[in-house]
Amino acid sequence: MSRVGKMPLPLPTGVDVSVTAEQIRVKGSLGTLVRPVNALVTIKNDAGKLMFAPANDSVEADAMSGTMRALVANMVNGVSKGFEKKLSLVGVGYRAAAVGSKLNLQIGFSHPVAKDMPEGVTVACPTQTEIVIKGSDRQVVGQIAAEVRAIRPPEPYKGKGIRYVGEKVVIKETKKK
Repeated sequence: MSRVGKMPLPLPTGVDVSVTAEQIRVKGSLGTLVRPVNALVTIKNDAGKLMFAPANDSVEADAMSGTMRALVANMVNGVSKGFEKKLSLVGVGYRAAAVGSKLNLQIGFSHPVAKDMPEGVTVACPTQTEIVIKGSDRQVVGQIAAEVRAIRPPEPYKGKGIRYVGEKVVIKETKKK
């Protein structure tokens, strides 16, 4: 059996979980998340702990029990604490500004770039070269951060572009004569 799937998932105070045959709903202080339940996994709420077990003895059910536990753990963490991704802009004249649910970028193109944030995701710019994307759904926050980074990924010769905070960009050596 999956080692991850065997571990019970403790529920912090303030988090309410309701499990039906089709979906699992996690409600907390930062919002509500809903995910469909896989038919290969049985979920039991046992006195403040969620237990995940494979529905049969197949390898797929065993693997899916660990996957569902990890996904629900991310949902519980998201509605209680939330997730955030930090990006930084590297380049002369590169600026970012958060206006409401929009992110306005000036990153060396002939025009400014505006990126709309979906519902449940907030964006903030503590400085002109920092972007902080926050939300309760880990997958959506990571996807939005990847889409913002893809607008101008770091280039390999000078390292200019949008990168994650802490990301190492390997700088290539220029061509020699």
